[in-house]
Amino acid sequence: MEAYNGFARVYDYLMRDVNYDKWADYIENIFKKFNLRPNTILELACGTGNITNRLALRGYEITGVDISSEMLTIARKKAMDLGINVAYINQDMRELDMHEKVDCVLCLCDGFNYILEERDLISIYEKVYSILNFGGIFIFDISSFYKISEILGNNTYAENFEDISYIWENYFDAEREVCEFDLTIFMRKGQLFERVQEFHEQRAYRIDVVIDLLKQVKFKDINVYNAFTFESPKFTDERINFVCIK
Repeated sequence: MEAYNGFARVYDYLMRDVNYDKWADYIENIFKKFNLRPNTILELACGTGNITNRLALRGYEITGVDISSEMLTIARKKAMDLGINVAYINQDMRELDMHEKVDCVLCLCDGFNYILEERDLISIYEKVYSILNFGGIFIFDISSFYKISEILGNNTYAENFEDISYIWENYFDAEREVCEFDLTIFMRKGQLFERVQEFHEQRAYRIDVVIDLLKQVKFKDINVYNAFTFESPKFTDERINFVCIK
């Protein structure tokens, strides 16, 4: 859970091809599908605010929570540059402590894959349930079991750019159902390159396990989609989206 501290400085560069506007559009399409217009939103694992700030620009009162203070520093600067008011809180979502209820809770871009133990995941779900207003909506995604175990697992990726290079080595532990990511990044600093080493772990969750945990928390209206669509997911889909109503 300490990942993304050194990585924060290059995160946006390496994720520059991600279509965050599409992500924000999809969230609003979910609101329309369920005939909801949330006023207050809490985004868990918000990172550098790429989705948070976009939703703020669309008129939502939104708060972002992340465990990485370095990621939040970047998110706050982006919000300031955009002239928008977003509250960013440095907090481990396993210890989520919010004093006001909200209409919507989000957790996107693999946030829950970083929760390795089911007991911690169900504890977070309980906290989310308690801070949602009645009729509130909980939207989150996970990288699928297939993606983590088959596409990422036991593979190595590398790219070389003018100012940044990285080597990303993965190992999938089938017994734990956890993928270990060993990431080495080289960032240009003048005539030299600074080396940053990061170690991440992500749990590969099966859809039925996630649904069972949500039911234990009393979520009843649970919907599961292939991400960015409203179609039922297939095993080989790489991102799975969950929509739950309190």
